[in-house]
Amino acid sequence: MDLYNHRLRLHADPSRVVVRPFHISSTALNGQGQSRAQRMIDEVLAMSAFEASEQLSLVLRDFEARHWQTRRVFLTRYREIAETHGIDDSALGDEKRQLIGAYFCHEYSYAAAALMNPSAVPHYDQSGMPEGSQRILMSLRAVGEGHISSVAFREGIITDENELILAPEPPFATAADAYGIDGPEMPSGPVTVHRDRDSTLSGTVIFPITEAQSKGLEDLRLVHFTHEDGSQEWLGTYTAYNGARIQSELMRTRDFRAFDLVPMTGSAARNKGIALFPRTVNGEYLSIGRQDGENLYLLRSDRLDHWDDGELILTPVYPWELVQIGNCGPPIEVDEGWLLLTHGVGAMRKYSIGAALLDKNDPSKVIGRTREPILAAADQDREGYVPNVVYTCGAMRHGDKLFIPYGIADSSVGFAFVEIEKLLSLM
Repeated sequence: MDLYNHRLRLHADPSRVVVRPFHISSTALNGQGQSRAQRMIDEVLAMSAFEASEQLSLVLRDFEARHWQTRRVFLTRYREIAETHGIDDSALGDEKRQLIGAYFCHEYSYAAAALMNPSAVPHYDQSGMPEGSQRILMSLRAVGEGHISSVAFREGIITDENELILAPEPPFATAADAYGIDGPEMPSGPVTVHRDRDSTLSGTVIFPITEAQSKGLEDLRLVHFTHEDGSQEWLGTYTAYNGARIQSELMRTRDFRAFDLVPMTGSAARNKGIALFPRTVNGEYLSIGRQDGENLYLLRSDRLDHWDDGELILTPVYPWELVQIGNCGPPIEVDEGWLLLTHGVGAMRKYSIGAALLDKNDPSKVIGRTREPILAAADQDREGYVPNVVYTCGAMRHGDKLFIPYGIADSSVGFAFVEIEKLLSLM
């Protein structure tokens, strides 16, 4: 297969840190029958102004250079604590407020363990792009302490010469804010998170917010969706994991400033890996799912957030996919039909990426599929947190090529370009 592998690799980076709330239950009592959280607050309130200033200076010496607007973050956290603990701060100075906030924060390295499973879509801002170039937006699964997954983003530019130029990461990362609902008692149901007004998208991380997501937001599959009225939206399906159960959820945004995180319903949503088509077909929302963990199904719905069992369209056939198959992101519309990247698992649990072509008007009809993988773990790319894995959550079309970002061994991210015509010729 004539596939161009770009030299760039993205790796886990323990230096990428954000300030996160440090939760201490207000009802948890210490050995003396005191609320631990209230004891900490009372200790700060009892400090002299000089002592509080000295202690805050020590905290800022260690952390202010590592985070964006650290004092403002501490004050924001203080306001949450003051509301839940009924602090009378009428005569309280900003330094004590910041110090209390600091005691209820901690530093979290969100990509220390792994960076993997990207998806790519056209960027919402294409202004100033020369012919043959396109601004892109990627999601990445970042894995940190406790093997908790979050969603990170990177912006960049691709060209028709197989160039990839990523925008530099800002020195500070910030967590998307759920505006006061993040706490020890995590909410259920839909939530909306907001990018910090001063943060770039490449410096934004979306962490688990709800109980269903408490152990991770995994494998976001982004798609640039066009509604029947012509309006556009960026959608993403992902797996919410709470340590015991998984469920599919939907991310929705029109501006990458506010993100709605919506639980999906229906029998197919109880599994992972749903990938949305980028538009309706014959008036129906369509997606590709793998609700039995082994085969691929075409799902139909009149709602984007409800998916029931679908129609079987692809089963493992070739040796490289005999264990199971799954989608590798949303189907991509080409002149010949719907181009669907797939992953297959073969002997020794080796992952590979292949492709199938679905009929444009009736995607339940499979026109062709690749007999051999187009991308497989090889040589140095086999080693990592989970060896022998290559995996993507979504490629995108760029002219007559596909741009494919892909995870390597659940540890790093690589990039490839392939001509669509040559890919179709393999089917």
